[in-house]
Amino acid sequence: MKRATIKDVAEAAGVGVATVSRVLSGGSASASTRERVLAVAAQLDYRPSALGRNLRQRRTGGMGLLVPDLTDTFYGQLAEGVLACARAAGEPVVLGSTGDDPEQEAELIGMLLEQSVDRLIAVPCGGAHAWRPALRAGMTVVFADRVPAADGEDDDLPASLTELMLLDGAGPARSPARPLEVPSVLADDRAGVRTAVRYLTGLGHRRIAYLGGPGHGRRVDAFRAALGGRTDDELVVHADGSRDSAYAAASGLLQSRPDLTALVAGGNMLGEAAVLAARELDLRLPGDLSLVMYDDVPWAELCHPPLTVIAQPGRDLGYRAAELVLRSDVRRPKSVVLPTELIVRGSCGPRR
Repeated sequence: MKRATIKDVAEAAGVGVATVSRVLSGGSASASTRERVLAVAAQLDYRPSALGRNLRQRRTGGMGLLVPDLTDTFYGQLAEGVLACARAAGEPVVLGSTGDDPEQEAELIGMLLEQSVDRLIAVPCGGAHAWRPALRAGMTVVFADRVPAADGEDDDLPASLTELMLLDGAGPARSPARPLEVPSVLADDRAGVRTAVRYLTGLGHRRIAYLGGPGHGRRVDAFRAALGGRTDDELVVHADGSRDSAYAAASGLLQSRPDLTALVAGGNMLGEAAVLAARELDLRLPGDLSLVMYDDVPWAELCHPPLTVIAQPGRDLGYRAAELVLRSDVRRPKSVVLPTELIVRGSCGPRR
């Protein structure tokens, strides 16, 4: 069946093509004309051409989505939320994986700028300086799950981004440090980590470690605050974004500090590494080590014992971020904070 065109709608409704376009884009029209055009469009199952609309507006349309790892279950949930919202709005999504590598992130931002993608949702891994070219070029950005670390001047930008900034009239990539005015959709890390630490201390644990990764500044701060400033710095260990690094960090921590009795893993990849390292070292959960993992993923409940987790709403984070990036007033920064939940299972026990 031939797809209906805007001309077909105009002829059937007895109005001009310009009137149909104005009605469908939300422009001014009389109530009777609007009602007639919308009824005919529905009857003919008319769907505006996104390509044609975007070419007229001199934009590519759609949005970009940058996540650290497409194989990570949590980021898969977040991406599904973005895709669901974008699908409902008729927006295509360009998906990229940064590998939690700031250089790769900067390259992908540059690629999206070159392609004139004008909306971007990102789980950032680099500093604030990596995002200033996109913002100066007029891209609408929303951060999800994390916000970029504050930095000093916009030094060490890749040449491609610097060139794009200069072409856009943004000037050299040097400016005083200042916070990025970018909306974000975040889980309530402070409440989640605080609840987990209080649960562990309530079980009698005093030597509690934190295993973190890129972008975990807020979670580490919450961990230290929950312990009331009594944190042993050796018990806060960081890995990069790879599984090998996570395993090395977990194994090194458990071997160097046999006195620790509990561990908070800041993400599901880190939790997986902690479980594997504990097994390699013949440490029993929860007999020798209590473990709380950030993220509730399907395999957590299938572990032996099932893992106690801080659950965050991954799909909702993505959906809300997509809603925000599609809003016309997104340039007025707004942070959305979604609740977390401690789900108690079998990986934690009283200190022995």
